[in-house]
Amino acid sequence: MKNIRILFALFFTTLFCVGFAQKLDAGLAKKLNADEYGMKNYILVILKTGPNKTTDKQKLDSLFRGHMNNIRQLSKAGKMIVAGPFEQNDNQFRGIFIFDVKTKQEAAELLKSDPTVTKKIFEVEMYEWYGPAALPTYLKDQSKIEKKQH
Repeated sequence: MKNIRILFALFFTTLFCVGFAQKLDAGLAKKLNADEYGMKNYILVILKTGPNKTTDKQKLDSLFRGHMNNIRQLSKAGKMIVAGPFEQNDNQFRGIFIFDVKTKQEAAELLKSDPTVTKKIFEVEMYEWYGPAALPTYLKDQSKIEKKQH
């Protein structure tokens, strides 16, 4: 857990410092809804192991296909900014999402489209998170380097 926190701190501190080293682009700041510090609010979701302990491989494969499709759809819609798994850990943390929405209620609505959440493979914890407003801009480059899923 300590290592995960350190990695998060280093990653976002680097992003934050790089932002200060560059000239302010007021138009981009407005487009990204950035405040005077180049930051804005997001909703951070931690996915944890849920109570559904099914071992049916076919069912799990179907649920995780739906999970990945949902991530792609929400990313294309500009609602999901970050998604990714954790290594195995004692906290039962399985992954994170960062949603570009204003409220936990909006994030909860988006989570209703994820079958691994609705079928209780994952439980969620949600937090308001203040981070770099330019975080969503990496998605256009990410789509150029990731393996295409069908």
